[in-house]
Amino acid sequence: MSEAEIVRELRDQHNTDTPSNGQNGKQRYSEAHRSEGMKQIIAEAGLDPSSSDARRLCEMVHTAIKLQADGADDGELKLVSRSIKELRYALKVFRPYQETSKISIFGSARTQEDHPTYQAALTFGKIMAETGWMVITGAGGGIMAAGNGGAGREASFGVSIRLPFETNANQHIVGDPKLINFRYFFTRKLMFMWQSKAVALFAGGFGTQDEGFEALTLVQTGKAPTIPIVMVDAPGLTYWKRWDQYVREELLTAGLINEEDLNLYRVYDNPQEAAQHVIDFYRNYHSQRFVKDTLIFRMQRPLRDEQVEALNEEFADLVKEGKIEQGGPMEQEQNHLELPRLYFHFAKRAYGRLRMMVDRINEMDKQNAQ
Repeated sequence: MSEAEIVRELRDQHNTDTPSNGQNGKQRYSEAHRSEGMKQIIAEAGLDPSSSDARRLCEMVHTAIKLQADGADDGELKLVSRSIKELRYALKVFRPYQETSKISIFGSARTQEDHPTYQAALTFGKIMAETGWMVITGAGGGIMAAGNGGAGREASFGVSIRLPFETNANQHIVGDPKLINFRYFFTRKLMFMWQSKAVALFAGGFGTQDEGFEALTLVQTGKAPTIPIVMVDAPGLTYWKRWDQYVREELLTAGLINEEDLNLYRVYDNPQEAAQHVIDFYRNYHSQRFVKDTLIFRMQRPLRDEQVEALNEEFADLVKEGKIEQGGPMEQEQNHLELPRLYFHFAKRAYGRLRMMVDRINEMDKQNAQ
């Protein structure tokens, strides 16, 4: 059976799966998954058709066929198709570096090399690379060039956006296989946050503000894991201090954010201190994940029993039911099985307080090492 025949078979099958035949959406999908054409596609991709990965691919193919059945026009099909292509290629580029910590650096493309903020970003990128991190920038000039230049080509990624201006990649990343060119802002922004374990913001315009507020919103709402977000000025400059003042006087005073939300970011006027804060965030804390409603904190080293009890007293408001416990991996986990865990039934609110809990875990580990 040819690829075109397989697609026609799936399309025709979807078009005949209407509510009038008494089948619900899950049953219709199950039929598409069982089709011989779908199984052939999966087998040719080198996967077991009964595997979970195969089921995900089936869902993707079935969704694509449903677009046609829904009457999607050419522009809509192009948008979806190009988005998937961009994401696939970007993931391919990042995949060999999955185990390396990465930080996204944002800031103005207009900042000149002799400006103190440029020099601060250069220093920041250099420190992060020296401690084993890689940096991700928008690949342009200004702060982006400083971030890539400080880190060096080997420790740099560039995620460029196609614009009618500022289209050239900076000299530190141009021609590198880790440079990715995006058509869409939303796919580019997704990769910035998806691949980063931290975010650093230097002075910039609308784009920098947009990226900073988006990172804060994603962490504040739990749509992204808790990560360090640092706003960095050069010594003596006040761009982020004045931004912080605005947030406190306008957003917090008006009740538009909660006081614990202020814990989601840190403001520095020293790039060395900002870099050290990012590094210290992962002193003991490793990563997090959910297993149903249970939030799991992976750690480098276990805490003492009395420290776990102290966490229960200090952060009882984060626990929906039960208590914070320490142990090994849960049955459903597959990654980093050697690491100790803290786990609890998270209330899924006050993510700024969750950030405070990470800081306490790291402080306790520091105490244990003394």
